[in-house]
Amino acid sequence: MMSAALPDTMRAMVLPRPGEPLRLERRPLPQPGAGQLLLKVEACGVCRTDLHLVDGELPEPRLPIIPGHEIVGRVVAQGPAVTGFAAGQRVGVPWLGWTCGRCRFCTGGRENLCDAARFTGYQIDGGYADYTVADARFCFPLAAGAALEQAPLLCAGLIGYRALRLAGDTRRVGIYGFGAAAHIVAQVLRHQQRPFYAFTRPGDRASQDFARHLGAAWVGDAGQPPPERLDAALIFAPAGALVPAALRHVDKGGCVVCAGIHMSDIPAFPYADLWGERMIRSVANLTRQDGIDFLDLAPRVPVRTAVTAFRLEDANLALDALRRGELQGAAVLEMG
Repeated sequence: MMSAALPDTMRAMVLPRPGEPLRLERRPLPQPGAGQLLLKVEACGVCRTDLHLVDGELPEPRLPIIPGHEIVGRVVAQGPAVTGFAAGQRVGVPWLGWTCGRCRFCTGGRENLCDAARFTGYQIDGGYADYTVADARFCFPLAAGAALEQAPLLCAGLIGYRALRLAGDTRRVGIYGFGAAAHIVAQVLRHQQRPFYAFTRPGDRASQDFARHLGAAWVGDAGQPPPERLDAALIFAPAGALVPAALRHVDKGGCVVCAGIHMSDIPAFPYADLWGERMIRSVANLTRQDGIDFLDLAPRVPVRTAVTAFRLEDANLALDALRRGELQGAAVLEMG
């Protein structure tokens, strides 16, 4: 049911087609349908996946689309058949926005692989707006805290956590690409007393200093060897050439986890680099259980996200800063 106090329209940053800048529009306020929540957006993270969307590297987006899938908002209205949420409650909305709930993946605990899945800010309008509608099944209640700092947890945190989970119970963990996801998973590793090794672009002293500040056991350029072999490597940078590079530094039985939704092609490499029961695997989206587990863990670490705030209307500036690698931590849009 909609509140009479709500406005008729809202601001939204809209992608008309890939390769074009986002456009500020005034849109009608969305109406929550059955099983949905209407949220007043407080903050929305700017993720590298948004950049892949805007730059045309993700196939077949719904256009025009409002991007944004690291959403922190408050419930202002509920559609029919919604239970367990209260008006004014703060919730988070992640990348995975809807699944069928019936296929073998959904019923087998792997809903992240559902063939019919729809994704927030890609096929479902996202959080680069004053308000958004989300499937209540895929909204996470959030603990008290600053919305700006919570927003990156909804993708950078969740994907980093799933990547670490897929790497297994390993000790020495390499992190390639020290951005938003890496700076969160680094804090989890430090909390778990597992050493991490940070690999950055050559000469990126700011990111290397940031990794040292977070407790890295070693920091270097992506082309450099670490001082000892790794048990696992997490690759957050979208560069396929890092896969064989990481394999060369992973010990026998180790795992290289590719944690991005988009990556350039992986070049050929000798079978000897894979031999010894080394593994390469990808992370595809997330499950709601990932969200429940990570959002329970994050306050206990506690995870402190480093954020640079932008106004909603400056979303293009935030994307440009991300594209140029100028940010330490995460960019977040703050709704006025």
